[in-house]
Amino acid sequence: MTRRPLARYALRAVSLAAALGVWQLLTSLNVDLWLRFSQFPTVTDVARAFADRLSGDDYWTDLTDSLTRILTGFALAAVLGVATGVLVARSRLAEDLLGPVLEVVRPIPAIALVPVAILLFPSNEQGIVFITCTAAFFPVLVSTRHAVRALTPVWEEAVRTMGAGRLRILGSVVLPGALPGIFGGLSVGIGVSWICVISAEMISGQYGVGYRTWQDYTVVNYPGVFVGMVTIGVLGWITSTAVELLGRRLTRWLPRTSYVPGARTRAPRALAAPARPDGEPEQQAESEQQGQNDTEEARDEHLV
Repeated sequence: MTRRPLARYALRAVSLAAALGVWQLLTSLNVDLWLRFSQFPTVTDVARAFADRLSGDDYWTDLTDSLTRILTGFALAAVLGVATGVLVARSRLAEDLLGPVLEVVRPIPAIALVPVAILLFPSNEQGIVFITCTAAFFPVLVSTRHAVRALTPVWEEAVRTMGAGRLRILGSVVLPGALPGIFGGLSVGIGVSWICVISAEMISGQYGVGYRTWQDYTVVNYPGVFVGMVTIGVLGWITSTAVELLGRRLTRWLPRTSYVPGARTRAPRALAAPARPDGEPEQQAESEQQGQNDTEEARDEHLV
């Protein structure tokens, strides 16, 4: 049976509260078995530091700077990644020209490009946006390329037979068909962008959540470090959820599955057949039962 939305939200809240309770218990009791929880601040310490940070202006300045950097870099990566992925997937010439360069640069961690950004761009702000864009670019590129190549050729041929040109095929077949894969890459890219923008702020930033977190670490302000970690986690969750919700809205024409692990759908009960003197109802009932069994087996194979 599918849980109601209110019950699901309550279960998630209980899970989060249980995790915080375990954290408070281990740190307040100074548990040192193998992991040294005595070095950790308690939940109450982090909450007090969070309240003090919220009352100041520096927290909101850092938040604004980090969000500006992440949104700018991610928007550039989304546009460039989708355009390059479609181009490489649709053109052999583009694949031959751009493919080798992209495949050589793709394994390089974006955070390793910090020295390149410092040398290349006149300001640290532009360098951080460049690192953020690079981090999200390749997940979007790869997912778009695979999504476009996985499209059924019959769709494009059907539109072409009706006289559609390349732009019409691109707008009505290629991009709509590849949207689920594209948003999968965008969801991965936004998470990678947060990882790299925080690392870049720690190295060469002047403001931002990552910069403030590193400053708290250097002055041994561990509750402040955890405030930065919590802020990063919440911001990453919000932006990732926003990308997923946008993807669901733009692909609402797709069929949605409502499968719940462990739940089985009951087959409708067959109506009783009218009795006949020649004994045909028994054979008909056996054939209907066999059909129901085949349907359940097919459903189980599909869910597995």
